Amino acid sequence: MTTAPDPAPSEPASAATPPRAARRRRRSRVPTAALLVAPSVVFLAALFLWPIAVGVGQAFTGADGPTLAHLRRMVDDPYFWTATRNTALLIVVLIPLQFGFALTMALLLRERPRLSSFYFYVWCVPLAISDLAAGLVWLSIFADRGYLNSTLARLGLGDGFAWLSYDNQTSMFVAVLLAELWRATSLVLVIVVAGLQNIPRDYDEAAAVFGATYWQRLRHVILPQLRPSLQVALILRTILGLQTFAVAQALTGRSFPLLVGETYQWYVTLQNEHVSAAIALVILLMSLGTAVVYLRVLRDPSTGGVR
Repeated sequence: MTTAPDPAPSEPASAATPPRAARRRRRSRVPTAALLVAPSVVFLAALFLWPIAVGVGQAFTGADGPTLAHLRRMVDDPYFWTATRNTALLIVVLIPLQFGFALTMALLLRERPRLSSFYFYVWCVPLAISDLAAGLVWLSIFADRGYLNSTLARLGLGDGFAWLSYDNQTSMFVAVLLAELWRATSLVLVIVVAGLQNIPRDYDEAAAVFGATYWQRLRHVILPQLRPSLQVALILRTILGLQTFAVAQALTGRSFPLLVGETYQWYVTLQNEHVSAAIALVILLMSLGTAVVYLRVLRDPSTGGVR
């Protein structure tokens, strides 16, 4: 008598359940990357996106709802156009001068002259001085009884000149330009020096061996590798240049208006937060526009850049 073989024991249902439950848990689990990025997203939303939303609301809403009255009032203010012209002129003149001085000083430091570390710290001293303090320092120079007029009087070159008078727009511009040039060039210098330290000297020495002059090496070897640092410094300095306020306020008050100074005037003096927010949005759009232009112009062709 033969007996049928026992059927193979079936796998318990519970044996297949844990893998499926584990897969479901893995699908529902928040990715680690999202958890790492979440604090930055919250930070940007709280300190950047929310203020922008509030500013847009203040600029385009009134007591009766959405309105363009605040923008029209901003455009009709003669100080707005003067401030826009002065801010643009300051950027156009200041940024090339700052980069010219910073690049020259950084290249000198790259040659490691004697006491190069001391020179670097001396050139970076203005970086530790606040905007208002720098403005007060230069006010003591350009004031009617300041150091400059006192020196000219001792040299017999006149009884003094009203450098910061409302009638002398050119001299006021020069005073603000020199103060900003002295105060903020050190920021560009630090970024450029850091960029030069990442450039291997082998490339420069190899070009010299093949007969390249210093200017050829600077143009074709050093500056192309310095492009990322120059791009960062250019964007930062342009945005900070558009926000110039304390230096000009200490030197000239509203006699030489700038855009950020006008936001202060409308918000504090004229008690109109709506027009102040409208001018702040203009500054934001100018900052974003210049940043996009710089990223496109200075992009690296070999990597595709920003398109």
